[in-house]
Amino acid sequence: MPGIHISNCETYLGDGGTDAPAIYVIDAPEHPFGMVSLARGRVSTIVRIPVSEWRQNLTPWPAEALYRGEPDFGGEAAATLGELIGETIPGIEARDGLVPIARGVCGYSLGGLFALYALAHASVFSACGCVSGSVWYEGWVDHLRELDRDLAGTFAYLSLGTKERRAARPLLKTVQDRMEDCAAILTAKDCVVDYRTGPGNHLQHIHRRVETALGALDSFLTDKGGADKGDGGVCPC
Repeated sequence: MPGIHISNCETYLGDGGTDAPAIYVIDAPEHPFGMVSLARGRVSTIVRIPVSEWRQNLTPWPAEALYRGEPDFGGEAAATLGELIGETIPGIEARDGLVPIARGVCGYSLGGLFALYALAHASVFSACGCVSGSVWYEGWVDHLRELDRDLAGTFAYLSLGTKERRAARPLLKTVQDRMEDCAAILTAKDCVVDYRTGPGNHLQHIHRRVETALGALDSFLTDKGGADKGDGGVCPC
C-alpha cells in the first residue's frame, strides 16, 4: 500500500513565486501540523506531504516495537523515498507549476528521522529539518557514519527538547547523545549543521519547533549558497 497519495498533498506558494525553493514537510494524516500558519510569510513554497503508517513507511529498516502491543517498525523508508522523489514530487511540481531552484525536506519525530534519511540518500534535497527526530533508532547513527556520501553544500537543521532524554525507555533516553553524534557526523561530511535544543519533552512545543525549523530551511535555501543545489538523484548507498 502506498504511503503517499498526491491528491492529499497541499501546496502553499511562497512569496518567491513558482521558482522559489520548495520545502516538503512530512506530516501525519491523523495529526496534521496546521500548515496554513506554518507556511505564512515564507519565501519558499511549503508542500505538505501526509504519509500514512509512519512506523511502517518512515523507518530505515525493520525493528521491534518499543512497547508491548504496538506494531513493529516496518523499515520501508527506502521505498517511501523512492515514491517521494520518483512520483510525488514530480507530480506535485507539474500539477502546481513549480520549478524550484532548490528543495528541502522537514519532519518531526519519525518524520524527522526520515527527513535526515532523505538528505543523506537523495541529492534532490539540499537541506533537511530533523525536528525532535527519532535518531535513537537502533543502528541509525552507525548507518549515517558509514555512508559514503559527500554532503558539501547541504544544510541540516537539528533540534531537540531538553527533556526528551528523560523518556521512560532506555533507547529513547539516548536521543540527545545520538543527535549530537548526528551533528558531528554531518559536519565531518561537510554539511552545514544548525543544532539547537529548547525546552520541553517530545510532545511539547511541536508547532513552535517546526515553525523554527522551516524558518531556518527557508533562510538557507533562499540564500545564494543553497539555491543552486539539488540535482534530483539518489546516491547508491
